[in-house]
Amino acid sequence: MKSGIFLGCFPKDLAIEECFTLAQEAGFDGVEVRVDEALLENPARVREIRALAERGLPIHAVMAAAGWRPSITANDPDERGRAIHLLRETIHVAAELGASAVLVVPGAVTEQVRYDDAWDRAKAALESLAPSGDAVGVTLCVENVWNKFLLSPLEMRRFVDEIDHPRVKVYFDVGNVLVTGYPEQWIEILGERIERVHVKDFRTQVGNITGFVQLLEGDVNWPAVVAALRHVGYDGYLTAEVAPYRHLASKGIVDLASSIKAIAELTDTP
Repeated sequence: MKSGIFLGCFPKDLAIEECFTLAQEAGFDGVEVRVDEALLENPARVREIRALAERGLPIHAVMAAAGWRPSITANDPDERGRAIHLLRETIHVAAELGASAVLVVPGAVTEQVRYDDAWDRAKAALESLAPSGDAVGVTLCVENVWNKFLLSPLEMRRFVDEIDHPRVKVYFDVGNVLVTGYPEQWIEILGERIERVHVKDFRTQVGNITGFVQLLEGDVNWPAVVAALRHVGYDGYLTAEVAPYRHLASKGIVDLASSIKAIAELTDTP
């Protein structure tokens, strides 16, 4: 398995050029960048980032800002349409950056948005986007997030299977599952549908967003997770998505690379 790092793991005031340099020096194999409307509207900046990747580490995936905000499950059809438009643009930018995967948050269930409506709308959106991904070799990867939607591996599996397109798969987030379940079970159930993996840790006793912690500091059963990934034949990126250290941020990047390498080498016994 390869090690990746999301650019959100770096301090916000650090230039992207420095982020790429630090990631390469730490020993990462690839990076993940966030694509928002500002970047979609700045082709020159896209070219600059592509040049960074060509000189250093590849961009293996992009995180789409659209999907949740604006949402592909919103009651407002105009908002849904805008979300789909932005996601289609994101697919093309991902291809230009050399990425083969786009992380997609499949909207959300809210007091106003019913679960069944969210299902139908998210499914329709991804079905309409899949041909665009196919045309440029980019896979749409649905991530499990705290959106009150796709709350079990059985639902996630059914959702992807109903779309039934090779360019729609799963971006599995290990830490996000721990509040309600067990990541190793999700991995076994989702199997070959998993295209990318986010790694972060979580303390279940906290039980809310402040429970997210650095790798190896929470309650994820990493030996079981790695064993499950090996069992389903996953050999892709393990991409860190954690907050930067408050101090000595560059040390945090080195520590992340070391932790991912150690995790990937675990056996199935603690």
